[in-house]
Amino acid sequence: MTVTPIYAGLLALIYLVLSVRVIKMRGPGQPSLGDGGDPVLLRRIRAHGNFAEYVPFLLLMIGLLELGQWPTILLHGLGATLVVARLLHGYALSFTESFKFGRFWGTALTFGLLIICGGLCLFQATQPYWSTTPAA
Repeated sequence: MTVTPIYAGLLALIYLVLSVRVIKMRGPGQPSLGDGGDPVLLRRIRAHGNFAEYVPFLLLMIGLLELGQWPTILLHGLGATLVVARLLHGYALSFTESFKFGRFWGTALTFGLLIICGGLCLFQATQPYWSTTPAA
């Protein structure tokens, strides 16, 4: 595998930034668990959590497609779209109070990737059953 690790590495760096933004608000006198009613901390927690909820599953599907030998250009397209989606969404939630464009398009691209990657994985998994050649 040569494509998926590129995007795993890039996404790991984004995840690190989102993690540090939460940690920086958890100093002395700040909540060590939860958001303590702080809306800024809540947004940062959700940006971090949302990333952790979607990225591993999508990376797994991209990796499975790479193992299935799908075209490299398709894999790069999926990976690059995932990076853009998570940058938009993470920036909108963690760095701003009202960047609706980033939140909307980050979410839309992520959901689009779930549909596309999920469909391609299902196609890949069921393709042997569509063969018209009888088994020997």
